[in-house]
Amino acid sequence: AEELISRLGLNIKLYVPKQTVAHRDVVMGIPQIDDPRHAEFTEQVKLEPFRRAMAAHQPDVWFTNLRKGQTALRDSLDILSLSKDGVLKVSPFYYYSDEQLDTYLEEHKLPNEHKYFDPTKVLEIIGTDSE
Repeated sequence: AEELISRLGLNIKLYVPKQTVAHRDVVMGIPQIDDPRHAEFTEQVKLEPFRRAMAAHQPDVWFTNLRKGQTALRDSLDILSLSKDGVLKVSPFYYYSDEQLDTYLEEHKLPNEHKYFDPTKVLEIIGTDSE
């Protein structure tokens, strides 16, 4: 991420969880999806920082990488959709397959993070989506 931010000259504002990873690891680790602490974990590491960023910037448009075929909820959306708060969500790659997205990244000399891991979606049940 840092290399790409530098190469593209992006103006990035970073929003991180208020609790450090080290402290959270001692207190709860990464709870499995069926663990009652999973909702709190997701709130701490994903939802609260995201809400803080949205409140700070109050965007009219939110670009995201939702894609058809990822979950039942995402299948019901389209390239344009509205968030719960009425922000226009634009998913320019909505109809791209994995192969098409790989080709796009190659053509534009963009890295592909194959090791990406979202700990809030560990063993997530297909068909649920909080976005």
